[in-house]
Amino acid sequence: MATTHTSEITLKVTLDENRVPEKLNWSAQDGGINNEAAKAMLLSVWDSKNQESLKIDLWTKDMPVDEMKVFFHQTLVALSNTFLKATQDEKMTATMKDFCDYFAEKLELNKK
Repeated sequence: MATTHTSEITLKVTLDENRVPEKLNWSAQDGGINNEAAKAMLLSVWDSKNQESLKIDLWTKDMPVDEMKVFFHQTLVALSNTFLKATQDEKMTATMKDFCDYFAEKLELNKK
C-alpha cells in the first residue's frame, strides 16, 4: 500500500475595522514558504457536485493598480499554460496566449 502525505497551504488575512484586507500572508511548508507577505491572491476550486468554480479574490488596500495589472497579466499567462497541461488543447491555448498579448499591449505592459 502506498504511503500518503498531506501537504498544507495556509492563508492569513488581516482585516481593518471595515473588514478590508490590510495584510495577506501565506505559508506552504513543502515549498519552503513561511508566512510570506503578498499584496493579492486569487484562489479557485472546482465543486464537482455543483459543477461550478468557487473563488476567493483578495487584495490589500495598498496594492498599486499598476501592479494589479501586471498580476492579472501574469495570471492569465499562467492559466494559459495550465490549460495546455490539463487539456493538451494547443489551438485554444494559442488563442488564450493571443489574448494575453493583446491584454499586455492594451495596458502597455511591454513598455515597462
